[in-house]
Amino acid sequence: MFFKGDYKQLLEIANLTKEYATPRGPLPILSDINLTFQRGDAVAVMGPSGSGKSTLLYVVGALEPPTSGTVMLDKQNPFELGEPAMAAFRNQKIGFVFQDHCLLPQCSVLENVLAPTLVGGAGGDYLGRAEKLLEQVGLSERLDHRPAQLSGGEKQRVAIARALIREPLLLLCDEPTGNLDRHSAENVASLLLDLHEQRQTILIVVTHSAELAAKFPARYELIERQLKQV
Repeated sequence: MFFKGDYKQLLEIANLTKEYATPRGPLPILSDINLTFQRGDAVAVMGPSGSGKSTLLYVVGALEPPTSGTVMLDKQNPFELGEPAMAAFRNQKIGFVFQDHCLLPQCSVLENVLAPTLVGGAGGDYLGRAEKLLEQVGLSERLDHRPAQLSGGEKQRVAIARALIREPLLLLCDEPTGNLDRHSAENVASLLLDLHEQRQTILIVVTHSAELAAKFPARYELIERQLKQV
């Protein structure tokens, strides 16, 4: 197992609200969300377009501050940190997988996976770990290829390996199968859940796909700014 430390480390979301300022006044997006996750939890969040799913992910991932409420990951509130310390916190404890994979086109597959290790200062055999991850996602023969030489499903597998390179406690996925054909989506979904099972991350996926959500042991729907378990 990759992860070290206490198995019972938690993600705690308490009284979370998020709104954006507009010329007509505050626009509420999330209202009074309360959730607690234990390492090993895997959750899918569904909801219509514009319901705030991605916003929820960005707040939980310390990319956007909440309007009120708290997000505690590993007993720390990242929004109490200064910007450099918050960036280091994200880099070390949170992995992100986005719909469009966000790979660096000028870099090889291996270099893309290693990119998060270029900052943060933590030691470790990252080259060996990256090669192992790429073997696990079925891309050990593509280390020197550029993203333009990969299929959509292969690009997303690179993004998953990159998200896991720093051994994060929390893995956040925003529509990870949204741009894929059905076969590739099935492969990426199975890969995500298999790697999650091996590493016991906290895995949160937001998706429009009922097929993807159905694979998760816990499912929520974001309706009228609040999460409802389904």
